[in-house]
Amino acid sequence: MSLKVIKAGILDSIQDSGRTGYRQYGINLSGSMDVFSGRKANILAGNNPEDAVIELHFPASIFEFTSPASFVLSGADFAAVIDDQFVHNDQLNFARENSILRFVSYKKGARGYLSISGALKIDNWLDSKSTNFKAGIGGYHGRRLLKDDIIPFNNSVSKYEHRTLGEITGLEESGELFVLPGNEWDWVSEKGKKTFLNSDFAISSKSDRMGYSLTGPAIAKVNPEELTSSPVCFGTIQLLPDGNLIVLMADHQTTGGYPRIANIISAHHKALAQKRPGDTITFKLTDIGTAEKLKMEEVNILLNLIQQTTSED
Repeated sequence: MSLKVIKAGILDSIQDSGRTGYRQYGINLSGSMDVFSGRKANILAGNNPEDAVIELHFPASIFEFTSPASFVLSGADFAAVIDDQFVHNDQLNFARENSILRFVSYKKGARGYLSISGALKIDNWLDSKSTNFKAGIGGYHGRRLLKDDIIPFNNSVSKYEHRTLGEITGLEESGELFVLPGNEWDWVSEKGKKTFLNSDFAISSKSDRMGYSLTGPAIAKVNPEELTSSPVCFGTIQLLPDGNLIVLMADHQTTGGYPRIANIISAHHKALAQKRPGDTITFKLTDIGTAEKLKMEEVNILLNLIQQTTSED
């Protein structure tokens, strides 16, 4: 049982929820940019939420199923077609032997996720199946998927050929992202803080899985000191010497030497991950209580999906 890459996409790879517990050794988290959508795809496919998925970018790969399988797509919408029939996101679909899955046009979002019922058969490296591009390890030979790659999966075809669990609400892909003050928030001048919170910032074409470079008004700081290299995380916003900003993403380094002026709350990582170069974002200051409330809403959406799929089966 396997999935064969007939034509490679621009940067499709094997990911899961990330490689935790190794940052003290300089090994970054990696994992899905949009962890929520990857988990959602797995749950709807009947898998463990933490199982490996294929992260897709448009134009995405074309796949052939070498055996029957059930699958789910989530995240970005790239107008998926299986054997010339359009399929929808967040729905369990069936592929027959030699079925072809392709993505014909861009609709919305930046990253889609493909989960196969029964889960992909990918070896763990340091407790994760995610691709670490810098180290060239994990996932599928430590690299993006290429033509003629064969990705094995476990045999598990659902008895439901098409299962839909209704509209999944919440977590809209808004351009307004909530942030908490970072360790060096006080290094920013009062004028700089107003600029940060009242301006639109565009995602630069120089952005990737390591970080989003933002274009917009320069942010002034009052502290001229240089920062000793310090821990950073997904969603950390760093202030560069020229006043521009970088938002760290899934493949971020484990430490950084630029001031960490803010951190995007984890409940808004999904919206952040679905942004593309040219999209604009704004920042709104929030508090820990709100961040925790929104995170619990996200968790409850997934728990409710688990309950629905379990009761239906």
